[in-house]
Order: sequence, then structure tokens, then C-alpha cells
Amino acid sequence: MATTALVTGGATAAFVAGVTPATAANLASQPDTQIAVFMVPLTILVLAVMFEVARFALRGNLPVEAPARRRAPRHWSPGRGES
Repeated sequence: MATTALVTGGATAAFVAGVTPATAANLASQPDTQIAVFMVPLTILVLAVMFEVARFALRGNLPVEAPARRRAPRHWSPGRGES
């Protein structure tokens, strides 16, 4: 549902900006555009990860390591012929 709205919004923006398939193909063949198409989302992803790390680190004390779980005793006894 959200993908459809995103595609529709992008198509509308391109139509309003006057982008035609010919100009889009010409623009997409340029190396600078190809690098930007790769680097912009990657940069946003790295910044988002850095923000989350900073938010986690500045939140306060890190949680203490949880103690190891004690194993529940099993009520098992050997059967016939088992030791």
C-alpha cells in the first residue's frame, strides 16, 4: 500500500518537474547520477545507524549482564536396564 503511494508520488513529482523518459534515460547514463543513486541511500542508512548508536550510548548506564539461567532439575531416573 505504501509502496504504491510512494511510486505514485514519485511519478507525479517527475511529471510536474517535466522529466520525460528520454531525459531520464540520459540522466541515468551519467556516472555522477549513478553514484548519487547508490550513495544517498547508503549515507542515510549509515547516519541512521550512527544516530541509534548515539541514542543508545547516551541513554545512560548500560544494562548489567543478566545472570546465567539456572537449569531446572529434571526428575529423571534410570529405567530398567539403564545405569
